[in-house]
This record gives sequence, structure tokens and C-alpha cells, in this order.
Amino acid sequence: MTSGKERVERADAARNREAVLAAADALFARSESPGSVSMDDVAAAAGVGKGTLFRRFGDRAGLIRAVVEARIEPLRQAVESGPAPLGPSAPPRERVLALLDAVLRFKLDNRHLALALEESGSADPYRAAHYAWWHATLEQALRQLPGVPDGDFTAHALLAATRADLVEYLAGREGLSGEQMRSRLAAYAAKVLDA
Repeated sequence: MTSGKERVERADAARNREAVLAAADALFARSESPGSVSMDDVAAAAGVGKGTLFRRFGDRAGLIRAVVEARIEPLRQAVESGPAPLGPSAPPRERVLALLDAVLRFKLDNRHLALALEESGSADPYRAAHYAWWHATLEQALRQLPGVPDGDFTAHALLAATRADLVEYLAGREGLSGEQMRSRLAAYAAKVLDA
């Protein structure tokens, strides 16, 4: 049994966590570069001490991961238990195409966060929780398709086409719209699946 004091502390911690995530998200969205947002900036905007921030998230990379995870949670629920085309009841080919489109749309809608996550200096981005989840979900759908010889590699190769740095390059340097990128990704993925 927990005391009332423990419940209050947990409620305060949850409130602080939400305030930090909202402040960090807003600061990343307004910044020219993710690297320009300091932990001091986030702590001040959230109204918490810097020590609280470091204890809760470790460093800026941990904070970025937490913001991305908060943003991706509704999508995760749709993929894990929602209806077709994203949910598990969708036909595998349809689901693969929908999953890739969802990854790309997430990165287009959250360019500042996706780029910040990739630029956060993670030694192995392929071991990051969000990437591992996308890869496993995509690989599972690919393995249900006849003729896909290596679902593991194919999932990695298809996800490479949705990297945030590539999305940023195509949008910024090449001037492609989100719809153009989505259309080209769908065509590319269909060719891979039909090969």
C-alpha cells in the first residue's frame, strides 16, 4: 500500500515530465538546429531544475528520444492494435506500404524531432528503440509475403529511404513536397515487393 505522499510525488513527477516534454518539443520546433537547444533552455521553459532534467532523461539525446516516443505513441497504438491498413489485420503487402508511408509521414510532420534524434550522436541508430520497433514490425509483415527472400535486410533497406537526413535533403535541397516523397516511396516499395 502506498501513502498519500508517494502518490503526490508521482503526480508531481508526471506533471514535470509532461512539462519538460512539451517545453523540449516547442524549443526543438522553433530552433534552427537541434544542437542549439540546451538543457538549461529546456529546464527554464519547463519550470524545473536542471538536475531534475538530467536525472529523468540523462542527457539531450535521452530527452530527444523521450519527446519522439511521446509523439509516436498514438501511431504505435494504431500499428499494434488498430484497423487496417496499419493494424495487424491488414493484408501483409498493404500493411508494408502503409507502415512505410506512416514512417515517412511521421518524419515529415516531425522533421525537427526526427532530425534531432538522428543528429543526437547515438553510436548505433539501428539499436534505438523506435528504429528497432519499426524494423521488427515491418520485417514481420514482409515475412508474410511470398517471394521476399530476406525480410530483415529488406526492412532495413526500405527504412533507409525514410531517414530524417534524407527527408530533410529531399525537402530542402531538392524541393520535393511531402506528397511527392510519399508517392515516390510507395512506387519504390512496390517495385521492391514485386521484384
